[in-house]
Amino acid sequence: MEARVSLSVNGVAHDVVVDTRTTLLDGLRDRLGIFSPKKGCDHGQCGSCTVLVDGRRVISCLSFAVSYEGSEIVTAEGLAEPGDLHPLQQAFIDQDAFQCGYCTPGQVCSAVGMLDEAKNGHPSHATDDLDPDAADEALGDDEIRERMSGNLCRCAAYPNIVAAIRQAAER
Repeated sequence: MEARVSLSVNGVAHDVVVDTRTTLLDGLRDRLGIFSPKKGCDHGQCGSCTVLVDGRRVISCLSFAVSYEGSEIVTAEGLAEPGDLHPLQQAFIDQDAFQCGYCTPGQVCSAVGMLDEAKNGHPSHATDDLDPDAADEALGDDEIRERMSGNLCRCAAYPNIVAAIRQAAER
């Protein structure tokens, strides 16, 4: 069965007809030609397909496109104005936080969402203080690692990824 779905992706409205079983990832890549979200595992285990939906992190290979009717979807391409870089994208460059680059768009989108969650006082398993007033404190490396644990890097660039996220969080 097919359905028409209206999505706003990186600030551009799209009306697309998809099979109701089409994942958001496949809709973005196959129907809209947006290739930064990667199909890594196709099982929600690697995070390379992470996008932001209405500001929240979403594993797009596990989500049906039709469920995001009217949502604002942001991929790595849409984090900043054309010709500019988002502070996290710049931090990834500054800290050499990628090798092959395959996971980088998902890592960056996840980090943007994660920093917003931390800023809004959402705890993780590594959070020492659950006091919402403590949300302004700097994120430690263990906290960053825990919050990013759903995003895998096959090249093992984790120390530089953590450094990049710390750099962006400090700004």
